[in-house]
Amino acid sequence: MTEKLPARSVAVLGTGIMGSGMARNLARSGLDTRAWNRTRAKAEPLAADGVRVTGTPAEAVDGADVVLTMLHDGPAALETMRQARDGLRPGTVWAQATTAGLEGLEALAAFAHEAELVLVDSPVLGTRQPAESGRLLVLAAGPVPVRAAVWPVFDAVGSRTVWVGENGADGAATRLKLVLNSWVLNVTHGAAEALALAKGLGVDPQGFFDAIADGPLDNGYLRVKAGQLLSGDLAPSFATRTAEKDARLIVAAGERSGVRLDVAAAGAERFRRAIAQGHGDEDMAASYFASFDDDGRA
Repeated sequence: MTEKLPARSVAVLGTGIMGSGMARNLARSGLDTRAWNRTRAKAEPLAADGVRVTGTPAEAVDGADVVLTMLHDGPAALETMRQARDGLRPGTVWAQATTAGLEGLEALAAFAHEAELVLVDSPVLGTRQPAESGRLLVLAAGPVPVRAAVWPVFDAVGSRTVWVGENGADGAATRLKLVLNSWVLNVTHGAAEALALAKGLGVDPQGFFDAIADGPLDNGYLRVKAGQLLSGDLAPSFATRTAEKDARLIVAAGERSGVRLDVAAAGAERFRRAIAQGHGDEDMAASYFASFDDDGRA
């Protein structure tokens, strides 16, 4: 494979909580950035930052050096890339950042092979604020000759890129992302349940924070999630609906590998209950509400 030159243009497919911040940072870095979103109105504000918003995926990818997908799940990414097919050129580098799971990635890799694309498996770790500030952690697996092409893209959206393999279809980056997400979701549930139990027992949450302060049990992430619940500000940095999807991908990956993930399965059920209570579009700290039959606000 011939080594590719650094990308000068990039198409972002999916401009939700994460994709919008990524597109802004790509444009601000000087890359010719086009973007498409299923609901165009959600993408239109990006034009103020120099992003060219298109009406179809095919328009977005036409002539782009790198295509970046950041959609809800594997099926959404596959459907979008099929819609983009007429604008894709053989040899185009596809940075696939959607958390798709193992089975989802297999379907995406099959499409990449069929369309003669170079797949870089590149999920990111981070939420809204790191996406907006360009401080995501990029986990990447792909051929060495195309790394120069994606370097300007990953440098614009992330503070660090960790290369874990040379074949995007092998899913090394996706597997690592699932492990990392399993930890993130478990800590989220831990914070939610601790505050729910404090409420049930009539314990002042501040007493909990004072007891763990500056010790090995203290945790900055715990304090962020607890702070959201106590303030009532559940604007999503990572939506409950997306967290449930990821939790089920984690459980499925465990089952496929012969690993029982009882906590992850219970966590997926907590997210399902919170969604049923109307918290699907709130931050995943809304796992808290799954502990109560009523509203249960902290």
